[in-house]
This record gives sequence, structure tokens and C-alpha cells, in this order.
Amino acid sequence: MTTLNNELKTSLQESFKERFAISAEYLFFSPGRINLIGEHTDYNGGHVFPAAISIGTYGALALRDDDEIHLFSANFPDVGISVFKLDDIAARKYDSWVKYVRGVLSELKRAGYNINRGFNIGIVGDMPNASGLSSSASLELLLGEMFNTAFDLKISRLDLVKLGQQVENNYLGLRTGIMDQFAIGFGEKEQAIFLDVNTMEYELIPAEFDQYELIIMTTNKRRELVDSKYNERRDETELALKELQTVLPTIKSLGELDMATFEANKAAIKEEVIYRRARHAVSENERTILATKALRAHDLVEFGKLLQQSHISLRDDYEVTGEELDTLFDAAMAQPGVLGARMTGAGFGGSAIALIPRDSAAAFIENVGKLYAEKIGYAASFYTAEIVKGTAQL
Repeated sequence: MTTLNNELKTSLQESFKERFAISAEYLFFSPGRINLIGEHTDYNGGHVFPAAISIGTYGALALRDDDEIHLFSANFPDVGISVFKLDDIAARKYDSWVKYVRGVLSELKRAGYNINRGFNIGIVGDMPNASGLSSSASLELLLGEMFNTAFDLKISRLDLVKLGQQVENNYLGLRTGIMDQFAIGFGEKEQAIFLDVNTMEYELIPAEFDQYELIIMTTNKRRELVDSKYNERRDETELALKELQTVLPTIKSLGELDMATFEANKAAIKEEVIYRRARHAVSENERTILATKALRAHDLVEFGKLLQQSHISLRDDYEVTGEELDTLFDAAMAQPGVLGARMTGAGFGGSAIALIPRDSAAAFIENVGKLYAEKIGYAASFYTAEIVKGTAQL
């Protein structure tokens, strides 16, 4: 398998020239991401362990001589070419994918950067929408890097990562953490990122699975984070933190606690459901630290067990899996030789991953796909993906 989708890249260049009658000046690729483990820990001040993947978003850009922006996405052919002026960047409720372009421009302007001429942009991706592989962060980093290069803005990679998160938080009203943008911005080939979201300190750890490989399993259930219980979960863990601070006044996040300290002080949390939400955040952070140690030691059996424990905690304590993801998890774990599986991403649909024997991929996909379709009533999708470098010019 080639690392990037050269056929998609070529088709983007051709469709760009066909639509705009000029060739693109700049061509970029921005990966998607999987999170190996460490789910819903980023906004709780814990650790995450993501990696950039070879499924992602391609972008082409050419500058214009006026103040107009002309955009198309091959993934949304019905939208056609969108046209608006540079100063027309206020949020619109039904703006399709174009909201991300307006959002990035809005945050750049707010940060004092000057985009002083119009441009044409073409976008195409091979990442399914609402898959939990972070298509939105992929697009945000893609656009940020394209503008950074085309307008010579000299923005650091960390500031581009933060800009992507600000688009989510300030422009779109999603209270997401920084993991997705960080993984996509700082990814490296065959390396996973062990990131402390409190300090932004990170370590690259080889993601080497030998005779095993990661399969991505996508539920194909549509879900939008804005409409989900994502913000509700954040409110719940913030309440747990506030209550724990009455007995542990020095802590600033749940990620600072180990399970022993958490359990010793759990009486401060008044409601059972709030306790369970916090227990997930604390236990998942511990699992993430243990998983990096297991992978560094090349103990894939232990790593697989931690993946399973993560899914169970997300299912029972955090309640963000749902029937589709649980069906994929159960079906995956029933297959011979599978070391572990878990949902990845925010949940409420999206995707799961499984660590499976490399030589049994075809049988795994057939068997899990059959079990899923029988129970859910429509098909899941399956992908293998390489771990690749972050957003870059091609």
C-alpha cells in the first residue's frame, strides 16, 4: 500500500484546473488521526496517545488578484463552488464544510494575521465524515498550513495547532481539547505521540506491531459532536473536579490524580453518575501511561488488554459508546487472535480500532462486518492505515 492516495491527489489537481482554469500553486496533505488510547482525557488534563494516519485530506490553492474566495470540495459535489469575499467570515448556521474556511480565517484575523488577497481552494479527502478520525481537525490544520505558506505568515506549528482548537472552541462552539489538532500537526511516520495536555510536553514512541496490525472499523452512524452529549460529559467532569477540590484544593485537573488518591477522596462527589464520569477520566489517564510503557517494552498482549479496559470504561462509566461501537467491539474481540479493541475518538458513533493478526485481516473484516450488519442493519467500513507525518506541503 502506498502511504498516500496518489490517485486522489492527481484527481484534485485535475478538477482544480477544470474548475478554475488555472493550475494550483500549492498542494498539501493533512492526515486524520486515531487515538490509540486516552479518550476524553485531554480536556480533563490527562495524557493522550494519538497518531496521524494516511487517511486524510488533500488541499490545492492558487492566489487570486481580487478579494474573492472561491472554494469547492470533491466530497460535497452538490454544494458546488462557494464564493464569498475576504471580509465575509461571520459564522453561518448552515454553511456545510465552508464553515471551517471561514472559521480559520476568523481566528487568523483575531490573532492579528493579515490575509490580503483572495484565493481558490479545492479540497478532497478519503476520510469518511463523522467517522471519529477527526476530519474537522485535519481540515483545520490543512487550511492553516496552506494560508501560513501562501501568505508567508510565519506561524509556528504549535500556534497552528492551537488555532485549529480555537476554531472548534470559539467559532463552532465545541468545547474540544487539543489532542486531534496536536496529533495531526506533530505526527511522525511510524510514531505515536504520548502527550501531556497540561504542559504540551510530548514524546514520540515507536508504534511497531510486527505480525499484528491496526484495523479501523467505522460504524457509518452519522453523528455531530455539537448535537451529542460531548459538552454534557465535559460539564459532568468539571463538576466532579470542583467537588474534589473541596478536599483536594491544590489540584487543577482530574489528570493530576492517580486512582488510589481518587478513590480515597470519592466521598466528596455527591452523585453516582458524576463519580463514574470522573472515575473514567482518572483510570483512563492511568491506562494511557501504562499503554505507552507496554508499547515501549513491545508487550503487545498487555497493550491489547489496556485497549479492552479502555472501551469497557468508556461504555460503562463514561457512556459514550452506544450500540454500534459496542457491537464492533464485541464482534472484534470474538475473532481469533485479536489482542484488543476499543472505540476511538469522541464516541456516539464514529470508529473503533482493533489490534489483529496481520495475516487474518480478510477473515476479520468479513466476520465482523457480517455480525455488525446482522445486528445494526447496515454495513460498517474497514480501513488499514499507515502512521504518517503530520500536515505538510506535497
